[in-house]
Amino acid sequence: MIEHLRPTFALLGGLTVLTGLVYPLALTGIAQVALPGRANGSLVEVDGRVVGSQLIGQAFTGAKWFHGRPSATTAPDPKDPAATAEAPYDAARSAGSNLGPLSRRLVERVRADTEALKAEAGVATVPGDAVTTSASGLDPHISPAFARLQVKRIAAARGLAPETLEALIVAHTRGRDLGFLGEPRVNVLDLDLALARLDPS
Repeated sequence: MIEHLRPTFALLGGLTVLTGLVYPLALTGIAQVALPGRANGSLVEVDGRVVGSQLIGQAFTGAKWFHGRPSATTAPDPKDPAATAEAPYDAARSAGSNLGPLSRRLVERVRADTEALKAEAGVATVPGDAVTTSASGLDPHISPAFARLQVKRIAAARGLAPETLEALIVAHTRGRDLGFLGEPRVNVLDLDLALARLDPS
C-alpha cells in the first residue's frame, strides 16, 4: 500500500513546491525587475515620503482640492461595535454600498449630493460619477467632466484663473486604453499633486 502512495505523495510534494513556491517567487522576481513600481503598489512619493497610490483613491476634502467620487466603504463604529460608520476610501474594507436602485436612502443621498453640486457649480446637470460610488469604493479616477465641475470652487478658493485649472485637467486626462477601452479619466491624486505644485498655498 505504501508503495502505491509514495508516488502520490512525491507528486503532491513536488507540485506544491513548484506551484506554491517556485512559480510565485519567479513571477515576483520578474515583476520586480520588469515593473517595480507597479509590482509594489504604484506608490506615489513626494520628497521621499509616500503620499498614496495611483490605484487607490483618497478622501480629499476642503474647497482648495479636487475631490474624488463618493466612497461607500465603512468601518466598525467606535461608539457602537454592532454598527458601522462611514470610512471613505478605507482600502482594508473595499466594498460598495449594496443599496439597490429602489433604496430610499440611496435616492435621498444622490439627490442631496446632486443639488449641492448644482448649487456649488451653478450648473443644471452633474456627471454620474460625481454622485455615485464605485463598486470597490476605492476608485482613484474621476471623469474630466466631474473635474471641470469643481473648477469654479477651486478657482475661488485659491484665487486662480479657471483657465489655468482647465489646462491642468486637460494635461492630466488619460484617454481610452488602446483607443477604445474604458472612458477618459483623471487620477485625482495626480491632479491634486499638480495643483499643489502650481499653487503651494
